[in-house]
Amino acid sequence: MGRPAEEPGEEHEMVLVLIEWKSALRLSSKREYPAALASTCATHDDTSAMTKRALTEAELLAAPKAQYMSEAQHQFFQRRLLALRSQLLENVRDTTEHLHATEAASDPSDRATQEEEQALELRTRDREGKLLKKIDEALARITAGTYGFCKDTGEPIGIGRLLARPTATLSVDAQEKRERTQRQFAD
Repeated sequence: MGRPAEEPGEEHEMVLVLIEWKSALRLSSKREYPAALASTCATHDDTSAMTKRALTEAELLAAPKAQYMSEAQHQFFQRRLLALRSQLLENVRDTTEHLHATEAASDPSDRATQEEEQALELRTRDREGKLLKKIDEALARITAGTYGFCKDTGEPIGIGRLLARPTATLSVDAQEKRERTQRQFAD
């Protein structure tokens, strides 16, 4: 016999998810992501989890502790990180195009204003470049199965913290301890 009949729209959702992943892979320069994503969507049976409705933030926060970093939660954060990564790469392209399209102003004060705006834009892109590295590291942790757990203590970081900062590697307590130590040695 064949597969059981799918619910209406289920196949459409799966296609959209695969298109998202395919475009994210096209943007990725890392080799480990294609293998990791390909393994999650190798067969239709493996993609049955993708065809289910995606979790919302409210559902993540309401989930019992026993479900912490379940496959559905990993998929939620993976999608969020890939979307953020895609947006940052789009910003880089926009900045590059903007800088190439900018003509030099003849007036010295206009030129100074233009240079200051460009410097600000480049500083912003530099910060976003650092964030891209953290996003890549977070995606690698999802693949490795260590995402969502503090790298110092091994304790859960917490859904609320990950929603606010998806690249977090430390729990709130571990982060506070690290900041206290840094302040002590900074004086």
